[in-house]
Amino acid sequence: MAFQKAVKGTILVGGGALATVLGLSQFAHYRRKQMNLAYVKAADCISEPVNREPPSREAQLLTLQNTSEFDILVIGGGATGSGCALDAVTRGLKTALVERDDFSSGTSSRSTKLIHGGVRYLQKAIMKLDIEQYRMVKEALHERANLLEIAPHLSAPLPIMLPVYKWWQLPYYWVGIKLYDLVAGSNCLKSSYVLSKSRALEHFPMLQKDKLVGAIVYYDGQHNDARMNLAIALTAARYGAATANYMEVVSLLKKTDPQTGKVRVSGARCKDVLTGQEFDVRAKCVINATGPFTDSVRKMDDKDASAICQPSAGVHIVMPGYYSPESMGLLDPATSDGRVIFFLPWQKMTIAGTTDTPTDITHHPIPSEEDINFILNEVRNYLSCDVEVRRGDVLAAWSGIRPLVTDPKSADTQSISRNHVVDISESGLVTIAGGKWTTYRSMAEDTINAAIKTHNLKAGPSRTVGLFLQGGKDWSPTLYIRLVQDYGLESEVAQHLAATYGDKAFEVAKMASVTGKRWPIVGVRLVSEFPYIEAEVKYGIKEYACTAVDMISRRTRLAFLNVQAAEEALPRIVELMGRELNWDDYKKQEQLETARKFLYYEMGYKSRSEQLTDRSEISLLPSDIDRYKKRFHKFDADQKGFITIVDVQRVLESINVQMDENTLHEILNEVDLNKNGQVELNEFLQLMSAIQKGRVSGSRLAILMKTAEENLDRRVPIPVDRSCGGF
Repeated sequence: MAFQKAVKGTILVGGGALATVLGLSQFAHYRRKQMNLAYVKAADCISEPVNREPPSREAQLLTLQNTSEFDILVIGGGATGSGCALDAVTRGLKTALVERDDFSSGTSSRSTKLIHGGVRYLQKAIMKLDIEQYRMVKEALHERANLLEIAPHLSAPLPIMLPVYKWWQLPYYWVGIKLYDLVAGSNCLKSSYVLSKSRALEHFPMLQKDKLVGAIVYYDGQHNDARMNLAIALTAARYGAATANYMEVVSLLKKTDPQTGKVRVSGARCKDVLTGQEFDVRAKCVINATGPFTDSVRKMDDKDASAICQPSAGVHIVMPGYYSPESMGLLDPATSDGRVIFFLPWQKMTIAGTTDTPTDITHHPIPSEEDINFILNEVRNYLSCDVEVRRGDVLAAWSGIRPLVTDPKSADTQSISRNHVVDISESGLVTIAGGKWTTYRSMAEDTINAAIKTHNLKAGPSRTVGLFLQGGKDWSPTLYIRLVQDYGLESEVAQHLAATYGDKAFEVAKMASVTGKRWPIVGVRLVSEFPYIEAEVKYGIKEYACTAVDMISRRTRLAFLNVQAAEEALPRIVELMGRELNWDDYKKQEQLETARKFLYYEMGYKSRSEQLTDRSEISLLPSDIDRYKKRFHKFDADQKGFITIVDVQRVLESINVQMDENTLHEILNEVDLNKNGQVELNEFLQLMSAIQKGRVSGSRLAILMKTAEENLDRRVPIPVDRSCGGF
């Protein structure tokens, strides 16, 4: 059948024609007044969740096996698939969801972290008089307001600066941004405004000041995407949906409709990826919400089905937090090749991206060095020359595959709309394709509407507008204070727990281990420079985490913030998970190796070895070479041509500094390029050359040796904590 786009109309909420207002907490009223958030109408008579906590994965698998037939089976546990499950189950439909990997393991965890209507889409709508683009922007702005309302712990408004370097652009951009506010209407977060050059630099001091005319600031939303996706899936599970990750669909089940004689999709043959067990899950309607893998499921239904998705890769990088203000983002509206680049504070770091290039579909997308350098070059164009933008300051990098709805004849993915389509095959398979993160809820509503109509299911209207996601209902911005006072957590850790788990943060705090210190009383960190604690590993298993990769990338966000820190935390994470999940030594080692491979390829760690190898050139001035040789020989007193742990210990002892052998081994291993247990002079010079070029930063050995040289006579302790952890 041809694409069937859901008809947009007035959203009816509740059991009757008139919607009633959701009872909100006192804070929600305050927050709405302060931020001018839209007054989001909510469901009228939604029953309470059937489960106080999401059932265990084992219980969910039993439900999938023992239920004779579901009304809805959703394939795919990304934002859209999880949204479909939540929409269906809250309408009273018997709902199941299966995901081949982990919830949010694909595109939904690799976004720009924005909840936005799309400023550039509005520009295209106006310039091309495209009514579809306009409707998409308006819908997204409504959904933005709803998402900020239902998950206040995971999302917040963010001011974004658009710097202006030509006088004529100031009124041009001002009109465009004001139209964005106008289209948002009552959903406008806060009115945009113009800044003079001096005020712009005051808000964003690292901005390029030459030829700067002024700036325009507008507001969009920002969120923790993987945690948001997980909250949607967990909320669906609490309302009664049978949801299971690591369940792969190996084939679709079909049967002949006795009334029409047509062959219809009637479920799926599913395989537990963790155990290999297979069983059938039967359903009246099967929904394909698999993002970039949409066409592979459609071909399970019909091997001759034409492709409806064209994948596009978007690469992002994470840099230290000092690259941007804590509460102000930056938009580059016209990069050197016409793309748009965002430069945003996120989780006390700075995220920059994205690219937009055609790609092949893969389960393990890898960020390319070309895309990383493209983003860095664009960032350099907008930052002051006083700020050295170094390749070595890239802490993490990832690539996400966008499932764009496309005309197969189009070769330019940048001109493709992010509009979604709902397609229904001859056998009744419902496919939802395209769209964007922000509009996941309306996409799910359209999909379930189409499923109900096509399969004659008995259900009322969508009830997800205003429906709080897990952790959001009783959250308040002062909740973290109670965590500090009641449990003795560090303030930073308490703020993190409140912003990650919302009103469920107390459950994590109850699991926190005693530190043995005067303060904090509880909350042992997984790694020193991030507020993640060991209790989150145990709680993450309750949230369906099954692997170490789940824990470092989607329950915590360590892998997305700093791959070196994630690698440091891995052994302890695996140990804690192994204790809870009864892993033997072989399983623990397998988890370690898989997680390290994930960090190496998918999160940009591979770039570290590419920036500093035994083939790296030494591009130093003769005077620099002499200076670095003298520094090296202070450690290599015997003129061996290399230094070992013993040499470093000798120098440290001479200035009364103690350091354990394991830490020293880690420090030397970072520079030991040929892995022979020692650092040769040539390796040291390669390191210093890479540092000068900006390819490497935060080398603990370089900092240690420099500080030791300067302080041999002063007996000053040497700082050896990772500086940024860049590579």
